[in-house]
Amino acid sequence: MQNPIYTEVTSCRDCYKCVRSCPVKAIQIKEGHAMIIKDLCIYCGHCVHVCPNSAKKVREDKDRVKLAISSGRKVICSLAPSYASEFEGFEKELLTALKKLGFAAVSETAIGATLVSQALDIYSEKHGGSAPFIGTACPSVVELVKKYYPESVERLAPVPSPLQTHAAYLRHIYNEDFAIAFIGPCIAKKVEADTTLGYPDFAITFKELRSWLEEEGIDLASIEAEDVDFIPAKAGTATIYPVEGGQIATSEIWSGKAFATDALAFSGIDQVMSVLSGDTFPMAFLELLTCDGGCINGPSVNDHVSMAERKTAASAYTTKRLDEADLFKGDKEFAELLLEKGYGLLHHTGPKPQVSSRGIHTEDEIKRALVELGKLTKADELNCGGCGYNTCRDMAIAYLDGMAEVEMCVTKMRKEAESKVDVLLRNIPTGVVIVDSDLQIADCNVHFLEFFGDMEESFLDQSILQMVKGLPLERFVPFSDKFRDQFYLTHPGQYRVHFKDKYLKVTFFLVESKRLLGAMFEDITTPTIRRETVVKKAEDVIQKSLETVQQIASLLGENAAETEIMLNSLIDAFSVHGTGDGESDFRQDNGDLS
Repeated sequence: MQNPIYTEVTSCRDCYKCVRSCPVKAIQIKEGHAMIIKDLCIYCGHCVHVCPNSAKKVREDKDRVKLAISSGRKVICSLAPSYASEFEGFEKELLTALKKLGFAAVSETAIGATLVSQALDIYSEKHGGSAPFIGTACPSVVELVKKYYPESVERLAPVPSPLQTHAAYLRHIYNEDFAIAFIGPCIAKKVEADTTLGYPDFAITFKELRSWLEEEGIDLASIEAEDVDFIPAKAGTATIYPVEGGQIATSEIWSGKAFATDALAFSGIDQVMSVLSGDTFPMAFLELLTCDGGCINGPSVNDHVSMAERKTAASAYTTKRLDEADLFKGDKEFAELLLEKGYGLLHHTGPKPQVSSRGIHTEDEIKRALVELGKLTKADELNCGGCGYNTCRDMAIAYLDGMAEVEMCVTKMRKEAESKVDVLLRNIPTGVVIVDSDLQIADCNVHFLEFFGDMEESFLDQSILQMVKGLPLERFVPFSDKFRDQFYLTHPGQYRVHFKDKYLKVTFFLVESKRLLGAMFEDITTPTIRRETVVKKAEDVIQKSLETVQQIASLLGENAAETEIMLNSLIDAFSVHGTGDGESDFRQDNGDLS
């Protein structure tokens, strides 16, 4: 099955923004494209959120859900409690819409959250209030621990996630065949659907649900709400699970303790990784959520609603629930079974440490990689972050692992580009100048100064070139005004000019549209003088012919005058008349001089 997050290659090129945002650097750059490595990804969704070209895609599963419904199979919706913040004010309308989409019933994922909290409370009661586990509510955290902190896998709670537990409970109390489709803000839940098939069968995001509603022409703002009951009942306190600290607040043992030390909550990938990698690992229950603030800030929520609004809506929804009757209070017998069998209820062995595909490199290998990246000295390690890695050393290690390419190093590529330009300018046999839109010299070569610098050749070196940069072009080139027109041409032209004692062919080229313009000056004096000699001889022949014509002018009449005009025009067409000041003879070159 396709990875839950993948790259649309045709839309991805030389950006590296996803690499910068990926907390575990699970993205490989190959031929300029960013590819997600499944064995390294924790499915937090950061890359999807930051991609400027929408090249990072989330696998859509709503068509699979549609197919299951259309096939006649009973499909139950496991609705994430964060729906209260995602569809605030339209909770009843949403339930009605889900029924219209074809779901046989709707149940709250928070039912599973209640059972998880109940099972951990039972464990804590048996062990003096202690349960030194890492919560499994967040599948992204579970992936993080498995792949990057394998030594801590044994500390993961011995019970499945609330979603997996919810699916197991529905199958426990309803002895019939049905499929379960989760709907929520989380991309990583798709991993649970892939790895523990049936617990649930499918997982779609709120964005997919909105797309589905739009396809069916269902507008929550205009739909007439109907009474739709949750099965097997409404959830209670556990509806606060999607807010940071919500799991702890649901516990009958840990809730209400203002300064609790036996249960701690952290959200946001930086905080989570800090806790997991700390020298002092808290031997308390750790509620860890990779999304800042909790699931209400998941990767597939409405971006136009503020975090404050979402948290307020979720809290208000739970508070309102507590005043209702017939809420789900848990199932102690099932909770004990859950604690006893754990992932066995899902016919699964549970999370296992994964061997990292990243290599271990010696210091010499890293240094050699740094050299290949153009980091010859410590001073070259700018740690600019342009490649997506925090330090040049990290980039070098990624390069050794095959995750990065040399071309990702911005400073190296810039230096190489500048070096190539310098070599080209120094060795090209023509004069070259590059000017900015203010007609100030951005760069030039020695041959340009030989043409226009009025300097002794012995003084022309690289230090002089540095002094020339930034000076107005008009100080060197008398026809500098001709440059300005070229900035706004799609294809700048080619001209010839008689400047002092030389004939020059001028070829303009755009370096950067409307910002940088270049010009090459080629000395065509020798072939031009040769041509002028030919023209002069032609003039002598024509003059003798005219004398003969004049002798018979009385016979030819007006025809002689017309012939003279035509012959003189021919001479003008082949002549290059110059004043020597470079001003009056700047004319379009049609390629007849080379």
